[in-house]
Amino acid sequence: MQEVPDIIRPGLTILFIGFNPGIRSAETGHHFAGHSNRFWKLLHASGLTSRQLRPEEDKTLLSLGFGITNIVPRPTKAAAEITREEYRHGRIALTDKLARYRPRIACYAGIGVYREFAAQKDVVCGLQPITVVPDVTDFVVPNPSGLNRMPFADQLRYYKELERLAALPDSAAAPGKH
Repeated sequence: MQEVPDIIRPGLTILFIGFNPGIRSAETGHHFAGHSNRFWKLLHASGLTSRQLRPEEDKTLLSLGFGITNIVPRPTKAAAEITREEYRHGRIALTDKLARYRPRIACYAGIGVYREFAAQKDVVCGLQPITVVPDVTDFVVPNPSGLNRMPFADQLRYYKELERLAALPDSAAAPGKH
């Protein structure tokens, strides 16, 4: 199964980071393409996008200052299939991407993604008190997968918080500046 290419460029406002592509994303070549995935709906409902984009419009995010990557490139049915070795390699590659592309905000789509990347156990959604890569603000939203049973309204609260953070001037978005 093919990897889904990153949607990334230097200077993004937000780089969304998932666990890895799902099977539907690998089949279509587009991020967050699963039928029950709420990513695109959450982006629109939060005000991050002016309309609900479809997965096949994922490259449109670049024009909005957003991008997408994953901690592990290999597609799987579930994140539970990702190996320790893949996470180890993924941490190194993601650290390099964040240092090279310097998004203002690294938004981790799921507590588990950030736990794996930052090697922290006690993670909650929202702005993180520390950053893994200097000058890149870390923010965690709930995993938008349909497997996540958190109600939509509860998930949306964090996406709206992300939208408010992204709207702040660059220097105000850093941890400890609120």
